Amino acid sequence: MSHASLNNPAALSRRFSVAPMMDWTDRHYRYFARLITRRALLYTEMVTTGAVLHGDRQRFLGYNAEEQPLALQLGGSNAGELGQCASLAEQAGFAEVNLNVGCPSDRVQNNLIGACLMAHPQLVADAVRAMRDACTIPVTVKHRIGINGRDSYAELCDFVGQVHEAGCTTFAVHARIAILEGLSPKENRDIPPLKYEVVHQLKSDFPQLEILLNGGLTDLHVMQQHLEDLDGVMVGREAYHNPYMMAEVDQLFYGDDTPALSRLEVMAQMRPYIARHIEQGGVMHHVTRHMLGLFQGLPGARHFRRQLSTAIHQTDQPLALYDQLLSEMEQRLQPRDCGPEPA
Repeated sequence: MSHASLNNPAALSRRFSVAPMMDWTDRHYRYFARLITRRALLYTEMVTTGAVLHGDRQRFLGYNAEEQPLALQLGGSNAGELGQCASLAEQAGFAEVNLNVGCPSDRVQNNLIGACLMAHPQLVADAVRAMRDACTIPVTVKHRIGINGRDSYAELCDFVGQVHEAGCTTFAVHARIAILEGLSPKENRDIPPLKYEVVHQLKSDFPQLEILLNGGLTDLHVMQQHLEDLDGVMVGREAYHNPYMMAEVDQLFYGDDTPALSRLEVMAQMRPYIARHIEQGGVMHHVTRHMLGLFQGLPGARHFRRQLSTAIHQTDQPLALYDQLLSEMEQRLQPRDCGPEPA
């Protein structure tokens, strides 16, 4: 699979992207997702500036070439450190660097990372300016529509306006406010109501900006309706729990008629990757935990999940179990076509 043209930042398209998700969008998931969609923009998990600058750089900035187009999401608020990390991101070959202004975790609030930065638009603007000065790849921001105590539309426009003045032209907007006290990060993904109309209004008031909609998106055709006004959609949990929904993305969002791999073909093509991972001292479950939803909605889906989540820990021959499972799924699904449903 050639990704030369897809790795050209000038040709980067954000019509459909998979949101950065902690513990989920690691390099194994991204390799798997890329087998299903060639065109979607993928994001790393959020990486803090401290981890990049003082930690295992290969671990935090490493990826497989096949994952491109790929964006790095950073967490931090120190402009100098973010600039250094943006430069390293460009050197590492990422197609974009994104600043997290959306995560509501207590852990990141204490370090002025994530959604709490919405209360400090000048700080975010300074960070964006430093990142843009340090690299030539696009610098983007992912944020909420507000935080408790600062959730008016006027304050949202003030935030976007200040950050835009610093040179940011792409905003991925999670259409919920973040409640920074009293709700867990998980609750912050469900309890504050979705307000898609606020994001549409933002695009109307800032037509020159690229505005991407994030939050609660599950239906590809509903997403296409949003794209009549907005520039892109960013999908999180649905792309993880029901990954094969992405098999239609290339055609529906990019007009790319390259046939998608079937679920069984995806599973077969993951095998050499898993074998390499094991040869390098890795554990198979670290890869296959991301594949549990591959057959969602089809006969044998529960058996598939059970084998990869439970039986895998009870065998000393994980690859043999994988091969047996592939054979079983082939038998369960024949002669059923398990490619994408027609659009």
